[in-house]
Amino acid sequence: MAAPEPAPRRGREREREDESEDESDILEESPCGRWQKRREQVNQGNMPGVQSTFLAMDTEEGVEVVWNELHFADRKAFAAHEEKIQTMFEQLALVDHPNIVKLHKYWLDASEARARVSHRQTGGGVRPAAGGAAVGGAASPPTLQVIFITEYVSSGSLKQFLKKTKKNHKAMNARAWKRWCTQILSALSFLHACSPPIIHGNLTSDTIFIQHNGLIKIGSALPDDLRSPIRAERDELRNLHFFPPEYGEVADGTAVDIFSFGMCALEMAVLEIQANGDTRVTEEAIARARHSLSDPNMREFILSCLARDPARRPSAHNLLFHRVLFEVHSLKLLAAHCFIQHQYLMPENVVEEKTKAMDLQAVLAEIPRHPRPPLQWRYSEISCLELDKFLEDVRNGIYPLMNFAAARPLGLPRVLAPPPEEAQKAKTPTPEPFDSETRKVIQMQCNLERSEDKARWHLTLLLVLEDRLHRQLTYDLLPTDSAQDLAAELVHYGFVHEDDRTKLATFLESTFLKYRGAQL
Repeated sequence: MAAPEPAPRRGREREREDESEDESDILEESPCGRWQKRREQVNQGNMPGVQSTFLAMDTEEGVEVVWNELHFADRKAFAAHEEKIQTMFEQLALVDHPNIVKLHKYWLDASEARARVSHRQTGGGVRPAAGGAAVGGAASPPTLQVIFITEYVSSGSLKQFLKKTKKNHKAMNARAWKRWCTQILSALSFLHACSPPIIHGNLTSDTIFIQHNGLIKIGSALPDDLRSPIRAERDELRNLHFFPPEYGEVADGTAVDIFSFGMCALEMAVLEIQANGDTRVTEEAIARARHSLSDPNMREFILSCLARDPARRPSAHNLLFHRVLFEVHSLKLLAAHCFIQHQYLMPENVVEEKTKAMDLQAVLAEIPRHPRPPLQWRYSEISCLELDKFLEDVRNGIYPLMNFAAARPLGLPRVLAPPPEEAQKAKTPTPEPFDSETRKVIQMQCNLERSEDKARWHLTLLLVLEDRLHRQLTYDLLPTDSAQDLAAELVHYGFVHEDDRTKLATFLESTFLKYRGAQL
């Protein structure tokens, strides 16, 4: 019979369990009840000036998100920026790019009420919610704050990854460096091409995140309208070298982001820019890092970004064409994106099935070399596993399609200021409308069956989203229903991404014609 466990050990385990339960406590809820703020704080520095970031739960999707609190102690200063704040957050909520941390929702918490969810009391008393009042104790002064929900990236920041890589005495892989630079530039090119351009303004190795599959995401942007009252975090000495010489003297333009990117690219190449114990990275340390680069193309690429004259720095879009970033031929990349966009028309294992039916000795391509024999490339020389991995990387956003005009984003609409009678309402939380679907459809299946009375058709639609979520929808079709109306309704209620409306309508139309023939 085993000896009884020592009391101190059991006590420590109980303490750890209590701490784990404390971290999962719900401190607060969003006005709509969808987002639930937990006690556990996370270090995901999306924006300068965000004093508190907590782990939260999206109760609709069942995923973890980040609950960000942007505090304003000076109500007069906030009032002067309120319209710009609302406009900015409405714009950022429309930004949808695989390499940018998604901003899901925001609201203004201007009330002086206590926290909306009570706290469970523990042995040590009650911990107050950040930015709220403690339950059972004296109320803290009311805080004006903007709360916004962002995507949670659990794998950590670029700086953390570089430190681990250096600690293990490894050098930076050139292929990984190219992929990371391409993804960061793709995100910046998207932001800068918006109308008006969105300036990130806080691009450092702390605000760039890496997922386990190699996907890079940059933290949400913060326009210059809001940086003056909340510059504290950006002014940290350890991060000042990421900002150009003109920082603080003139209004930020797209060249600010290019300089910051260049410094990030340099840090990625050398793993760490040594500061010789100083809190601030010196010009000498940056110069040593530049001189340590052995690849002349990489050195020229980084130096062009770090030009002291903002006018001489290239645009993010032009940098994407630099020879040092070339890895995948444009035709192959375009074909892969075309394949992914139309994958809903194909079986999920289409690559494997096509490979089985393929004559591996057949000639895929050849280059004439008269009078010598042609140079031939056979199907047997293609690795299907590598092709599957490449398509998966393209699907995950690791190889963005940035070299074609069609990939350029549309202008983001400006948000109109609320009318005077609505101004007071805008300061209090209101229920959310239907949330838009942000995930793309990668596969569609549809089936139509006659009802027992033969008077109606019963539609079953199976959608596979890009995160592999399966969504099954059923609907009884009316004689007046059209494929276009049904697709528009699915987008309106948040079942389908707006970009998938046309292809869903086309897919439904072909299904209707197949089953119902000339009745439509």
